[in-house]
Amino acid sequence: MTTTNPPAARAGSYRVGDLDLNRIGYGAMQLAGPGVFGPPRDRAAAIEVLRTAVELGVNHIDTADAYGPYITNEIIREALFPYGDHVHIVTKVGVVRDERGGWLPANSPESLRAQVHDNLRRLGLDVLDVVNLRTLAGIDDRVEVPDTLVPQFEALAELQQQGLIRHLGLSTVSLDQLAEAQQIAPVVCVQNFYNIANRADAAVLAATAEQHIAYVPYFPLGGFSPLQSDVLESVAKRLVATPTAVAQSWLLQHSPNILLIPGTSSVAHLRENIAGAALSLPPDAVAELDTI
Repeated sequence: MTTTNPPAARAGSYRVGDLDLNRIGYGAMQLAGPGVFGPPRDRAAAIEVLRTAVELGVNHIDTADAYGPYITNEIIREALFPYGDHVHIVTKVGVVRDERGGWLPANSPESLRAQVHDNLRRLGLDVLDVVNLRTLAGIDDRVEVPDTLVPQFEALAELQQQGLIRHLGLSTVSLDQLAEAQQIAPVVCVQNFYNIANRADAAVLAATAEQHIAYVPYFPLGGFSPLQSDVLESVAKRLVATPTAVAQSWLLQHSPNILLIPGTSSVAHLRENIAGAALSLPPDAVAELDTI
């Protein structure tokens, strides 16, 4: 059933390549087991989360074959295949898992090609809508690492030319790396660390906004170190909203090219995330939050 003006569409949409994506999407990382490793405790619940997300108007799902590994993509296929024109899958390559759940770099051209084919097979797709190249740099040392991504991005650009990838993006990159990639092929989105309390990536956000490139902040609520802010708590209390909703709404109002991909393994939490992200913050609240 198609819902008129579903909740995930109320924050508007943004053009990503030739795709119109609602600014509130869904991040599928938490559909795997604890530590993003192994199967979920309740596979049926994970399937219900995905189907509910689409019913609520989510039209882009962020994933990776490394989640599980493989399990999240297999659940996405079970829940949503055939996807139709109203669901777009965004995946990432460059990192794999070891047998204990550790995250390992895997960014040789040969490995990236294999990862793309693995994503295609497990998702049941002939073409991946968006593939993000995840660099090897960590969150904190991203700006300092002068690592070239030319061989990796060239390998993905070749797969794009072969018709296996529709659009290319980047994850955890500096301005120089973004410019380097753009010399090889168009970049439609960037996933970097950014939230209301950590704006070190402001220059990349500004550059992507100017170039009409989607910016998808990961850890929008602090990630493994949840946001702690008296100002955020105060504004949320005044607006009778959750701090999570306020922090996400601030991001959406902060820059028009920001897309959100809040993740959860709970249908109830999913509904809260989507409804809360569409909250409209009054100017005085935005000004107060800007001081964080």
